[in-house]
Amino acid sequence: MNSEDRPHGGSPEPRREPLPPMAPPAPAQPAGDTRADGEGRESGRQRLGAALWPPRVTRAQLIVAVLLFVLGLGLAIQVRSNSDDSALRGARQEDLVRILDELDNRTQRLQDEKQRLEEQRTELENSSDQAEEARKQTLQKEQQLGILAGTVAAQGPGVTLTIADPSGTVEPDMLLDAIQELRAAGAEAIQVNGARVVANSYFSGTAGNVEVDGRSISAPYTFEVIGKPQDLEPALNIPGGVVQTLEKEQATATVVRSEKIVVDALRPAERPDYARSSSQ
Repeated sequence: MNSEDRPHGGSPEPRREPLPPMAPPAPAQPAGDTRADGEGRESGRQRLGAALWPPRVTRAQLIVAVLLFVLGLGLAIQVRSNSDDSALRGARQEDLVRILDELDNRTQRLQDEKQRLEEQRTELENSSDQAEEARKQTLQKEQQLGILAGTVAAQGPGVTLTIADPSGTVEPDMLLDAIQELRAAGAEAIQVNGARVVANSYFSGTAGNVEVDGRSISAPYTFEVIGKPQDLEPALNIPGGVVQTLEKEQATATVVRSEKIVVDALRPAERPDYARSSSQ
């Protein structure tokens, strides 16, 4: 503005500046809600947890869970059963034949024992003098236990196993394997080189210097065995059995059947230290 345009006698007009833009108003808070933001988030988590726990399980869901548990348990048992049979699946054919033969022999012996006990029961029931019959059966049982314990001499059919060891390679555990095979086949009395073999007998030493219950024996090793020859001989000659194992060690084994084998080596009757008859 020029000096000519100013009103006479007046002061200069002040300069006006533009006003700043107004900020948008803050959202209004609901009346009566004075919670902070953190408190609102915490309350939401609490509401979510309360909705999830404790769980609300319906009856149908519970039945399905029980069925699934039973199904899983059955599958676990089936898998374990299959793993237990894996040892037999991987066995050699000769081992399976030996196992099957031992099971057949054991089944037959159990059936014979069952028949014998039933006959004894019948005799007791039909005997006019049951006390005398019971005494007779007690004596027979005593003789049988004496044979098993090695305190009584025995004779009967069986086999003679002779092991020649010219190279001195037969270990004590090989002779023990022969004893186990004979017992599994039904041997009732055994003596080796004049030493009676019973339940607690043991073989020790080294090849060429074998001991039976602490008594030294030397080759040839002669096993005199009482039992059913038709069971004892095949048990020793099966594929992978005692005879083949000894032949691999440059030893020879011969099995001869006999209608009369005498086992007369005796062991002293030992009183047990702790066990007592339950009738006392």
